[in-house]
Amino acid sequence: MSKNLLEQLKSMTVVVSDTGDFNSVEKFRPRDATTNPSLIAAAAAMPAYAQLTDEALAWARAEGGASKEAIANRAVDRLAVEFGLRILKIVPGRVSTEVDARLSYDTQASVDKAHTLIKMYEAAGASRDRILIKLASTWEGARAAEILEKEGIHCNMTLLFGMHQAIACADAKATLISPFVGRILDWYKKDTGRESYPSSEDPGVVSVTKIFNYYKHHDVKTEVMGASFRNIGEITELAGCDLLTIAPNLLAELEAATGDLPRKLDAAKAKAMDIPHVKMDEATFRAMHEQDRMAKDKLHEGIEGFSKALVALEKQLVERL
Repeated sequence: MSKNLLEQLKSMTVVVSDTGDFNSVEKFRPRDATTNPSLIAAAAAMPAYAQLTDEALAWARAEGGASKEAIANRAVDRLAVEFGLRILKIVPGRVSTEVDARLSYDTQASVDKAHTLIKMYEAAGASRDRILIKLASTWEGARAAEILEKEGIHCNMTLLFGMHQAIACADAKATLISPFVGRILDWYKKDTGRESYPSSEDPGVVSVTKIFNYYKHHDVKTEVMGASFRNIGEITELAGCDLLTIAPNLLAELEAATGDLPRKLDAAKAKAMDIPHVKMDEATFRAMHEQDRMAKDKLHEGIEGFSKALVALEKQLVERL
């Protein structure tokens, strides 16, 4: 019997589950798992996780703090870590936990928040080697990653849309990056008025392929993890990428589909390509960011979206208090 697409994908790419619902993680058994504020907020609203939410609130209340808002803010971090700890009991690898998106343009505040999250994980007996701290791929986020990586705290750079972001994160020696395939496609569809793209021409697929080839050609150690997929065609076009983080509904589609899945991304082939090195500094980063309308729009929108999800979750927790 031929292997399904998910089994074939796992033979050449590390498959990561993109969810805050650890019942889904249990089902698909990926190596790693990622969460973000929107996923945690959605999971926290599920009746199945009511007890976990209450435990996070009780912990935050016991830590002290006059206002309900301060308690809720602390409970958000605790909740993210509690979800992460439970996911770590299921996956053999790592879990990604995100720094408050509202700190995306503040290097020191991002570093401080990362320390808070790691401290909570380590107090619960989890090794920092199994935690990836997620930071937005701003210039300030890359600088925070540079500091944290030197301390042995591994970083996953999220909300990544452009080559300038990828190079800045590589220079910071971040452990991995998460370029957002589907959100790139969304932008191009809206900008051009096109309803669809063939998977091989999907702008998100093209972007991740370029980043992968640049990294492999220049021996960058930072891993590439494609994220934010809209369909399984985007996923199969990136077969061979270091990692892909995939939502449970698309994992189910891949598991149900059969046929041959050829490797599309190949580090050895990238080595033979002619890809010039780009020297990155803050001025170059900001100039490239200004010129890349898509990256500029989607980074701003992504930070705003994750920030709103945090505000909504904090409000939900205040009401629960």
